Amino acid sequence: MQRLWVTGYRNYELNTFGDKDPKIKIIKLVLEKRMTTRLEDGQLDWVITGANLGVEQWASEVAIKLRERYPLRVSIITPYEEFAGRWNEANQGKFINLKNQVDFYASTSSHAYQSPVQLRNYQNFMLTHTDEALMIYDPENPGKPKFDYNLIKKHQETKDYPLELIDFYDLQDAAEEYQESLEDKKLSE
Repeated sequence: MQRLWVTGYRNYELNTFGDKDPKIKIIKLVLEKRMTTRLEDGQLDWVITGANLGVEQWASEVAIKLRERYPLRVSIITPYEEFAGRWNEANQGKFINLKNQVDFYASTSSHAYQSPVQLRNYQNFMLTHTDEALMIYDPENPGKPKFDYNLIKKHQETKDYPLELIDFYDLQDAAEEYQESLEDKKLSE
């Protein structure tokens, strides 16, 4: 069984504004391409992610869509109960909608947020319950994902744990490819 931990930047770290932001479309296309490659190679059974607004929720959305064509299961794990409790109503609604669509949902702590220990326990859970990680993260532009990135790099010192990074150059290349495909499509019409 191949279990993939997908994580990365929060939406505000990528300066995305609203669900229709074109950057989100590119990020989802890149995630879909990377997941599809693994699925077609028989290298993916589970996508396991957190519920943070941004890459984690977009990854869940992509994986849920891929379930229509592939035998894929999707899991959201949160570090503590009432994870989205402080979010605005719209974001809480998105979270609940995703939570209701995944194959498995759980929190690594049965309590509301109490301390950073819960976040470390969550990270350790993700490392020990997945076989590799896919991150939208650029070490030259650290943000919240640097904690996951650093932990994964430390884990790699003693364990075989592949990490695939999608950095800003990869996203820029994907955006240019997408734009070219749109232009080619217009020319062929």
